Amino acid sequence: MSGFSTQELMIIATAREIKDEEIVFVGMRLPITAYGVARMTHAPSAVGLFEGGIARYEPAAETLYTMVDPPNQLNAAWATSLLDVMGQLPRGKVDAGFIGGAEIDKYGNINTSYIGGHEDVKVKLPGSGGAADIATMAKRLIAIMNHEKHRLVDKVSYVTSPGYIDGGDTRHQAGLDQGGPSALITDRAILRPYGPDNELYIASVHPGHSLEEIKENTGWKVKEMPDWTETLAPTSQEMDALHHIDKDGFWR
Repeated sequence: MSGFSTQELMIIATAREIKDEEIVFVGMRLPITAYGVARMTHAPSAVGLFEGGIARYEPAAETLYTMVDPPNQLNAAWATSLLDVMGQLPRGKVDAGFIGGAEIDKYGNINTSYIGGHEDVKVKLPGSGGAADIATMAKRLIAIMNHEKHRLVDKVSYVTSPGYIDGGDTRHQAGLDQGGPSALITDRAILRPYGPDNELYIASVHPGHSLEEIKENTGWKVKEMPDWTETLAPTSQEMDALHHIDKDGFWR
């Protein structure tokens, strides 16, 4: 790709999911930077919540490597506890949340617990943290991960963070009356729920990649939306904001 890296496109695509005046649960890694890009471009009134107990308006003045770095506490709108920040979820205050994972399936269920069956655990993973809370109680969920066949699977080994569970209205049947995945952003494409089953379909393919490549690297027979397109390349304004937020290129 000319003029921008895959990582830069992922960050900017993530930033575009944040709407102005929304309260968003930022999460670790790429969303930390994406929040700053959104604030500096199209969402100047968004509010960022960080699981470590921080809420802020303006992005931190220095590059953040974790959500609890001192620059994130400096000039924060609210420096409080994990409990206070997480408590905004059951109150229905969080518009969007961002999480990653080791596996995601076609209904947007995310696994961060273990790979393998209950009696044949092959890999033990870090677990939920606040991911299950965000997936169940935020008004919408955005997932971010690399696009590999062993990550985008037909059925996750363990549902740490529920998406649309078994498709259709099974999320509602489980008592989850709001929320659910609205986007999966990968290093190759963006997938979104589509149709009555809420199955993840290809919504856009990143520049330099192809529809066939996406299908070959997905663990189920993924389909494309009727109006699927190519992901928009970053604008100069978005790139300037990203370089300002990530001054040393750590996340880029």
